[in-house]
Amino acid sequence: MFYGWWRLDNVPLIVGSILFNYALGGMLMRKPHRGLLAAGIAANVAALAYFKYTNFLVEIAGEVAGTSWAVSSIVLPLAISFFTFQQIAYLIDSSQGAATEHDFIHYCLFITFFPHLIAGPITHHREILPQFQDPDRFHPRWDMVATGGTLLVIGLFKKVIVADPFGTYATPVFEAARHAPVQMVEAWGGALAYALQLYFDFSAYSDMAIGLGLLFGVSLPLNFNSPYKARNMIDYWGRWHITLTRFLTAYIYNPIVTALTRRRMAQGLPVMSRGLMGPRAFATLVAVPTVFTMFVSGVWHGAGWQFIIFGLLHGFFLVVVHAWRQYKKAHGVPVDSSSKWQVALSVLLTFLCATVALIFFRSPNVGTALGVLAGMSGLNGVTLPAPLAAVPFAQQAGNALGFHFGSLELFDLNLAARLFIFLAVVWTLPNAYQWLCDHPTALTPNETVGAPTALVATRWRPTLVTGLAVGALSAVTLLTAFSSAPTEFLYFQF
Repeated sequence: MFYGWWRLDNVPLIVGSILFNYALGGMLMRKPHRGLLAAGIAANVAALAYFKYTNFLVEIAGEVAGTSWAVSSIVLPLAISFFTFQQIAYLIDSSQGAATEHDFIHYCLFITFFPHLIAGPITHHREILPQFQDPDRFHPRWDMVATGGTLLVIGLFKKVIVADPFGTYATPVFEAARHAPVQMVEAWGGALAYALQLYFDFSAYSDMAIGLGLLFGVSLPLNFNSPYKARNMIDYWGRWHITLTRFLTAYIYNPIVTALTRRRMAQGLPVMSRGLMGPRAFATLVAVPTVFTMFVSGVWHGAGWQFIIFGLLHGFFLVVVHAWRQYKKAHGVPVDSSSKWQVALSVLLTFLCATVALIFFRSPNVGTALGVLAGMSGLNGVTLPAPLAAVPFAQQAGNALGFHFGSLELFDLNLAARLFIFLAVVWTLPNAYQWLCDHPTALTPNETVGAPTALVATRWRPTLVTGLAVGALSAVTLLTAFSSAPTEFLYFQF
């Protein structure tokens, strides 16, 4: 019922996918066969490719042929990217002996458990299926209900009160960039607004998914861990969409690196010496697998050149970080600095790199993304908000730099204040899992997220005051949600 509520005719697709992969997984458990496994993976990828990439591929073919080809609009089935990856992982692990349970009801629940079905986390069978065998989880656990309900309210607050208003600022900027140049302040405002919109939107979904799971006694894996606090892009992808990074690492990156390493060793070529690689080994064993894996990540997110560029940009960023770490090791320099200023600059640089990549992620096409970047670079002129002219010496400084003051249609001081406030929130306050670190939330979160920061050292307690505070937050959020037009979660489109 839950899956069919949006489009009833997609229900046979997910049912057929479950039946096919369950049967094939059982065959691979009994008798592993590489050809059968390859056929199963190909069938899953083909179904995903048909629904997600047919229109894009036909458009490319038409451009190559010099004509305009088109197919009837194919509506992307809900959650197909997520349940396809989950089932590919199940097939691979079944073939390798890592998956052993083969209960049909448990498998159906593993795929269709509604909190994570729509937009993740991408769950792994060995962390979910054993929970279905634990009778202690199938009666009310008030510790889980309390923390789960709290996470649900926090997530809903992030979505309704924080993320959606940022969308009202970001969308007009990207729409304007499709048709005309946007100047620097407006472009930066739109880019930063979208960076925070997506951050709080995806964080909200992740919190709500884990909270809903706890209400039913099921713990889901952590999927979002303050990624804008990351010190480099390696750290960033260990915090943003954690379960996607885990899947790509385990089933794409690691197998490629293993195969290339064995090939180099068979050829008698050096691989690594005292933790260091030569340029050729680095290019073969780090750069190529990293760029290819992030290319797959970009394609997974959507059909379009902008998503491919998004993935390749992140691949480039990751290769630069790996190369920089190799350089530091070779010269005896500590890989991670303890200087607060260097840490702050690293966090800021990582955030800016992520924001640039997100411009392609948000844009409807490459031209729009380039238009926003041109505006951010100042190529379309710089107009500062008129009230800033009243600041002492601002008028003279602006004139000296070639800036001028005037009204901005796509930027105002309310947006400036929101950007300042919520960037401060992102960079200084603990996340929900740090606040709830003494109680059950996501699977083994304490090892990953740690305790609250020194700035706010309070921790969640099941007290009357906490209950009243969360209840008030819930009331404000629900009243706001019911009084405004509903909006989808951004990751629904994937």
